[in-house]
Amino acid sequence: MLTLKYLFQNNDLAEMILKNWSYDPESLDMFQYYRISSNAVYPFREQGEVRLLRFAPVEEKNQINLGAELEFLRYLRTNHYGAMEVVPAHSGTELVEAHTPWGTYYASVFKRVPGSPLGSIDLNDSILYSYGQALGELHQLSQSFIPEQKEKQRWTYTDVLDWMLEILKGFPGERAALNEIALLRTYFATWPMTQQNFGLIHYDFELDNVFYDEGSQSCYVIDFDDSMYHWYAMDVEQSLDSLREEIEPEHWEQKKQWFLNGYWSKAGERYDLESMFPACRRFANLYGYVRVLRSVAEQWSYEPEWMSGLRVRLAKLMTEKAEQFGHPI
Repeated sequence: MLTLKYLFQNNDLAEMILKNWSYDPESLDMFQYYRISSNAVYPFREQGEVRLLRFAPVEEKNQINLGAELEFLRYLRTNHYGAMEVVPAHSGTELVEAHTPWGTYYASVFKRVPGSPLGSIDLNDSILYSYGQALGELHQLSQSFIPEQKEKQRWTYTDVLDWMLEILKGFPGERAALNEIALLRTYFATWPMTQQNFGLIHYDFELDNVFYDEGSQSCYVIDFDDSMYHWYAMDVEQSLDSLREEIEPEHWEQKKQWFLNGYWSKAGERYDLESMFPACRRFANLYGYVRVLRSVAEQWSYEPEWMSGLRVRLAKLMTEKAEQFGHPI
């Protein structure tokens, strides 16, 4: 999540950055459908086709991670995986460093994937199986992925733990979060790390980031911004956590099995994933907690009402994520 000061709509900024690409001028009214979370995303059209401009301040992002994300997307599409396609800028680059009156931003443009997000449609058994297949195929392809330059590969879960430790240096009162970092670092050090169970994951394979296309009866995946090297169980746990919110409790075990059957149909030989879920959930809660802590740290006088309301919701979310800090896994 971006620092709160970057959550304001800024059509002038978006238009200035977009000039690095071709676009239909009359489509800028689509900017009203913008969204901002960990990036600002503004839709537009180019020759009638929907595109998505994604940008964020350079101080909020890691350039190596962004470049590695785009390389992985190229690899996935080369292997006919349903991932979003990057649109090069006029300069021929996929990642633009745009200097503006509001600061410097990293920006990319993507083609819209077909279909509808899973969070907006009825999740029948066939679609759940396809959802699981999409994740299993992603992990299968990840097992064979070799970055062109190792020094420019995506960060690992240990890098993320280090990043959290660095952030928490500015919050000396956060002893429980610091202890949770140490606990998880020690716990993960005991896990076997093999080609079959560890690799580059999506990390945010939730329902809103996976689109189902009725025509091809297949899934397309967006938003690889949070990718990292981790155990594949992390993706599976996050996906099931997202799915659980949409399923009635009495149907959960059956629906969960449809997803897992789809997953294993593509992921390869089965192994015990579910025993890894509790630690994965703790990692996700800790990472979410520290990201929100960083985002809300700065406060201003006379904040708009929506920001005050957001702070209340985020404070509740942080309390929930911190509940298990320090408990045995």
